[in-house]
Amino acid sequence: MNTTVQALQRRLIALGYPLPKHGPDGDPGGETIAAVNAALDEIEKLRALSEPLFPSGTSASTVTAARANLGVGGVVPSDWVPNANMERVICHWTAGAHKASDFDRSHYHILIEDDGKLIRGIASIDLNEAPAKKGYAAHTLSANSGSIGVSLCCMGGANEAPFDPGKYPMTREQWEALTSVVAVLCRRYSIPVTDKTVLSHAEVQNNLGIQQRGKWDFTRLAFDPSVKGAKACGDKLRAEAKSKL
Repeated sequence: MNTTVQALQRRLIALGYPLPKHGPDGDPGGETIAAVNAALDEIEKLRALSEPLFPSGTSASTVTAARANLGVGGVVPSDWVPNANMERVICHWTAGAHKASDFDRSHYHILIEDDGKLIRGIASIDLNEAPAKKGYAAHTLSANSGSIGVSLCCMGGANEAPFDPGKYPMTREQWEALTSVVAVLCRRYSIPVTDKTVLSHAEVQNNLGIQQRGKWDFTRLAFDPSVKGAKACGDKLRAEAKSKL
C-alpha cells in the first residue's frame, strides 16, 4: 500500500470526491485519477495541483513523492519543464502499446499511458530549444527545434481506412490528460494556442509546410468516432486545452 497516495486520497475524500469505493487504499488507480482530473479544473490556473490537496504543514518531500507516484491528469512536475524558449507543442501517438517503452521515451518529452499516467521522456525539453542540442527528442521530422513532443501510448496495429484502432486504442483518459498537459506547457512557455503552435503530427505538413511521411496521428479518436480528420481532431485538442488555461 502506498501511504503517500493514501494520504492524498484522504484529502480528496475530505474535499468531497467519492473515492475509492472502498476507502483510501493507496492505489493510484482509475478512481483516483478521475478525482485528480476533476480537482484540476477547480484549482487556480492549473498551478501546483498536489500542494492544495494536502493539509497545511505537509512536508515538501511528501508532496513531491505524491506528484511522482501519481503523475496523472496533466500534473507536470516542475523539474520536467526547465527554462527554455519553446515555440510549439506537437502531439503524437506512439503507434505502440498502452505502456511507454524505452524506445518511446527516447523520442518524446512526455508520454501518457492508457490510464492517464504521465511518463517522462529521456530527453529534457530544453534540448529541443532552437537550435536543437545533442540528445534532443526526435519526435517530428524536420520540426524538432523549438518543439515539445507529447505522445499518447496507444494505437499499435491501428489502421486509418477503414478505421480500426487495433488492440491499443486511444482512451478518453489519455485525451483528458493530454489537453491538461498541453495547457500546462502553453502556460509555462507562453505558447499561444493556435493551429501552428499547438497541433498534432497529422497537421504538421499542412499547417507548418514541413513534409512528413503519411503520419495520421491524429485523424481519428478511438473514444469518439464522430470526430474525423486532422483538422477536426486538432480543433478539438486546441479548444479543450484553451478552456483549461
